[in-house]
Formats: sequence, C-alpha cells, structure tokens
Amino acid sequence: MEYIVIPFAALVASVLSFYSGFGLGTLLMPVLAVFFPLPAAIAATAVVHGSNNLFKIMMVGIKADRDLVVRFGLPAIAAAFAGAWALHLFTAVSGSSAFTYTLLGKAAVITPLKFLLALLMLGFAAVDIHPALKNMKFDRKYLPLGGVLSGFFGGLSGHQGALRSAFLVKTDVTPEAFVATNAVIGFMVDCARMAVYAYTIILLGDAGGTDKFPAGVAAVSVLASVAGVVIGLKFLHKATISVIQSITAAMLGLIAVLLGAGVI
Repeated sequence: MEYIVIPFAALVASVLSFYSGFGLGTLLMPVLAVFFPLPAAIAATAVVHGSNNLFKIMMVGIKADRDLVVRFGLPAIAAAFAGAWALHLFTAVSGSSAFTYTLLGKAAVITPLKFLLALLMLGFAAVDIHPALKNMKFDRKYLPLGGVLSGFFGGLSGHQGALRSAFLVKTDVTPEAFVATNAVIGFMVDCARMAVYAYTIILLGDAGGTDKFPAGVAAVSVLASVAGVVIGLKFLHKATISVIQSITAAMLGLIAVLLGAGVI
C-alpha cells in the first residue's frame, strides 16, 4: 500500500509546491509518518525533497538570484545542522516520555516529538490561511534571520519552505528567479540535514537504524516528485499561489491534528 499512497502523495505535492516554493515536505512527511517512524519519515522526506530541488536546479537553476542564495542560504545551512540534531535529541526524549490512551478501541501514542511537529504544522497552516499572515513579506535586511528560522525548522521537521517563500517573495524577483532561488536554497538545506540524519540513523540507530529506513519507497517517490516538476513546468502559467496555499493548509492542519492526538 505504501508504494502506491506515498509516491502518489509525492507527485501531487510536487506539482502543488512547484510555483509556491513550499508544500512538498509539509505534505509528504505526514504521509510517510503514517507508515514509518517519524525520524525515518523525516529523513526519507529529505531525500525526496532534495532530489526534487536538484531536478528543479537542473531545469531553471541558472536563473537563481546569487545574492539571495548567499545571504539567506548560508545561515540556513548552519541552522539546518542544529535543527537536525535537535530532531535526534527529541527522538531520544520521545522514547521515555510517551503518553498512551485508547481511542475508538485502538491505542494512541503521543510523544514530545509528535506534539512538537503537530504544533509546527498548525503554525505553518495558520501562515497559509490567516489573512494577516498569508501575504506577510520581509525586507532584504532580514534575510539572514529568515535563513536561520527556515533552516532550523527544515532540519527539525522538514518544514522550511513556507518561511523561506515568505521572506524571498519580498525581494520582487521574477517568478523564474523565485522558483530557481527557492530550489537552490532548499537543496542546500536538504544536504545539510541529510548529513546529520545519516549520522543519527546509521551510527546512532534513530528509528531502528537503516533497517527501518524506507529506501525503496523513497526511490519511487523521488521519481514521482520529478514527474511533478515536469508537470509544474508545463502548467506554470496557470498556477495560483492562493489555491495552492489553501489546499496545503487544509491537508497540513488535518494531519497535524491526527499527529498531535497520537493517532498517526
């Protein structure tokens, strides 16, 4: 079942996130979390997300704004290392601080990591739908701060794109440069956090080690996400960020509630 549901989610999320610059990680990670432990789901999402951004770079990367990449991307890389390590720490705490209860005859487990990720998802959903936050923009002088926030949350839970897009959209770059710059910075953060995930999963055994890492599902999902980029390129002129934000927020909010309640 996971070989159908997860790649399909990767395809849909890739198409939805192509123009907005965010959505792939926020939508795909919760779906992976239904089938696999959270650390493994987050790491697999990073692989798909990084491959997706790499393919975008191959297609439109030459149009990326170098100044934005440096001023936003470098702080994001440093913060991504910290966020990914924080994931390891929360994973360790989760093992001894779980709260279990029965819901409709089934055991529901709430861990500190699940609860934290649920709060993060609800926060990003609010950014997408609240009128005062949906169109928030930031000046270029705040780019390093945006990089730190985006990178840290990217490393911790994979949710980096919403904040990054909110900062970068203020710079008034062209749509092509916006997509390309988002892809380049996103790939930089993905590389940083995947390095930490590799260490914590392979050497420290988070989520059961490599035996629990869904390599096959991740590989198929990478192909599905690449197909989504191709579709996004073809229909770029018809995309509307407002619709994408609404769909992303609705799905994100639903998964956040289920995750926070310990159902998934």
